[in-house]
Amino acid sequence: MLTTNATSLSFDAWLGAVRQTCGNFDSKPRDRRSFQGSVSSRSNGGIDIANIVTNAEKITNRRPQHRDEDRFCFLVVQKQGHATLIQNDVAITLRPGEMALMDSVEACDIIPHGLIEHDSLHLCRSAVAKRFGDTKIPFMKITADCASSQILQLVVNRMITEPLAATEARERGVSESLVALLPAIHQHQALTPSFMEPADGTLFICVQQFIDQHLHEDDLGPERLAAAFHMSVRQLYRLFEQHGETVCRYVQRRRLARCAEELASPILVKRSITQIAYKWGFTDSAHFSRSFKREFQSSPREYRRARLEYAA
Repeated sequence: MLTTNATSLSFDAWLGAVRQTCGNFDSKPRDRRSFQGSVSSRSNGGIDIANIVTNAEKITNRRPQHRDEDRFCFLVVQKQGHATLIQNDVAITLRPGEMALMDSVEACDIIPHGLIEHDSLHLCRSAVAKRFGDTKIPFMKITADCASSQILQLVVNRMITEPLAATEARERGVSESLVALLPAIHQHQALTPSFMEPADGTLFICVQQFIDQHLHEDDLGPERLAAAFHMSVRQLYRLFEQHGETVCRYVQRRRLARCAEELASPILVKRSITQIAYKWGFTDSAHFSRSFKREFQSSPREYRRARLEYAA
């Protein structure tokens, strides 16, 4: 089940929307009659985000033909399905939850493995180029094996799931902060060439990233997670057991953590506890209160009052 609620477009309408949103891309459907695709765009934290859904055979960008098409670098977040990205003779396969940096100036191919969904954050290319200096903007997968990449993934996961409350000045700061992290991530990964390989050890991290990106969705559970990563539910359980976790408990803890953050926020003081709980997947107020108290040793109301008093 895709996170987008957009109506599927015809292939020609979809391709026109992709070009309008992302630049001079071309594409080829496997079969026009069975084509599925949608395109939508939004802005968050001062960054334009394109949501692309498709089961096209290939999406291609040879070279920008117009000057305004080299304004962006794309930070691609894979939300559903698997896709292979090719640029500079390097191929990266993205699983759900993973992300990669692409330069709009360089030719690229995106090859979906069936139906996929991704969010593409449009970063200012000149700002990215300035950060890298004399180094060419790299095509790279953003792995969660250093502090800089973990911070970037945390911010991006928030951006693709909910609006950031920010003034114009703060919005500029969000973009600048993300761009500033990229050279450190590249430097770390350049010292670890094996990051290009989809090692089994990264699967648990991918699943965690996917969970954070879909926490607010009601159907997030073992069956959906297993389907997203092409494994059985039992294999998914074993993966979590290897890390001393259970699937449902991990999802619940992440949801409780997001509830706790919103309860402690002075900006959201007018939002009711029930509204916050419902937003993050809790449909039973009594169950939410019991679970919250087990996790934080205080009721949601007591937790909110203490945190807001401390902030004041």
